[in-house]
Amino acid sequence: MMLKGKKAVFGLLMGASALVSPQVVWAKGSAAHKHVAAKPTAREAALLARIEKLEAEMADMRAHKDAPSPAADAELAEAKASAAAARQAAAVAEAAASTAADKSSDAVTRVAAIEKARPQGFRSGNSTVNVSGYVKLLMTSARYSGGDDSTNTLGRDIYLPGSIPVYNPASPTSPTRVTDFSAKQSRLWVDASTKLGSHTLKAYIEADFQAAPGTPMAAGQGTQRTTNAYDFAMRRAFIQLDRWTFGQDFTNFSPVSVLPESTDYVGGVDGLIFVRQPQLRYALPVQKGLNLIMSVENPETASSTVGSTTMNENGEDHAPDTTARFEYNGNLGMLSLAGMVRQLRVDNAKVAAAHVVDDRLAWGASAAGKVFLNAKHTSDFRFEATYGDGLGRYLGLNFSPDAVLMANGKLGKVSQLGVFGAGHIALNDKWRVNLIGSYQQVYYAANIDRSSAGIASYNKQAWSAAGNLFYSPFHNVDLGVEYRHGNRELVNGLHGAVDRMEFAAKYGF
Repeated sequence: MMLKGKKAVFGLLMGASALVSPQVVWAKGSAAHKHVAAKPTAREAALLARIEKLEAEMADMRAHKDAPSPAADAELAEAKASAAAARQAAAVAEAAASTAADKSSDAVTRVAAIEKARPQGFRSGNSTVNVSGYVKLLMTSARYSGGDDSTNTLGRDIYLPGSIPVYNPASPTSPTRVTDFSAKQSRLWVDASTKLGSHTLKAYIEADFQAAPGTPMAAGQGTQRTTNAYDFAMRRAFIQLDRWTFGQDFTNFSPVSVLPESTDYVGGVDGLIFVRQPQLRYALPVQKGLNLIMSVENPETASSTVGSTTMNENGEDHAPDTTARFEYNGNLGMLSLAGMVRQLRVDNAKVAAAHVVDDRLAWGASAAGKVFLNAKHTSDFRFEATYGDGLGRYLGLNFSPDAVLMANGKLGKVSQLGVFGAGHIALNDKWRVNLIGSYQQVYYAANIDRSSAGIASYNKQAWSAAGNLFYSPFHNVDLGVEYRHGNRELVNGLHGAVDRMEFAAKYGF
């Protein structure tokens, strides 16, 4: 009788197995629309569980039956056949669900590949054009130990070591604190690319509101009292054809990738090379990961006349600044070795009774790099060390002159040493920390007058240390807070310091 009851159960299970096919169809549809792996339904799971229980009972009957009979054996054989059929139906359902899941996963992968390959931007003629940028708010509170940095000057907007007020005991001033809000660093860029047979022609132009020269009143702009309107000024504008670059970009003398993540416009500028200028550049592959990049760039001798700290743009240069840089990129990071040769030239007809033209050879060498600190390349250490003669305008946002025009009409030699380092530490995919240190020392030739009527008030050295914390709650949104201490010292020993607290909010698009 027990076998007859089990036979009835098997009949019921066989009828339930007929429901497997509709469930498989549903699983396929669900996987295709929701992009999720299909799972066995509750009915299928119950079916498998009951089969396993029934098989256990059958094994128990075989072990304990004492008086087998032909009828019982027949019923047992029928039960076995029913169980086998039910298991086969369940296996078919499971295989179908697995196939649906595989197809769904494949579909998701193919869609992602199509989305990635889809051209971004818009078409203009035979070119693809992209418009990108970011909007940034910067809130700054700065304390100056040696007095006040004038309002509406660059030193109030960014950390500018050459503008830190120095304390003079002969005319003492009290420390001051100032607070500024600015959106000048908001940036916009456009890039375009065109296929020319086997070649690719690219164009790029970038501008922001921070680079515009002059104070708001001098430039005819709105003031902080009313509209806070500022000019839109070019930062970079160049075209590329294969390995050639024509236009304005960061100088080839330094790789841009070593610049630190900072709330500031540059960050750690004291010992960093930072110049953007027109140039002609060529990149020559040497071997895998190694390139030789050469350039000729816009020349400009930034000199000072003894007795005055004013920087003069002479515009009398004859030869371009020439650079060559080896850059290696590998699994461990990036390493750059660069050299520069340039001519310094001054026509002093406007500043001396006797018309004298003088020029001198200037040079510089720099080593920079980025070392990854983890396998994901989300943390790294960045560094740069530079030394040379006549590199004034390339280091620390022109912290010192390229040369000093002396009373005899000759150019006095000025050498510079710059050192920079920064650690970029990713705490997770949303939080990261940056620690930044930077230093510059200036060496003036012994024959340059160091009296109060000479170069006593010229910059001698500057250094800064900073730390910041960035949080990205959403894609392309960065919130950062930073503290920086900077120090400036003159040839006469006078010095001043600044402590800056900054908060930045930026959305890139």
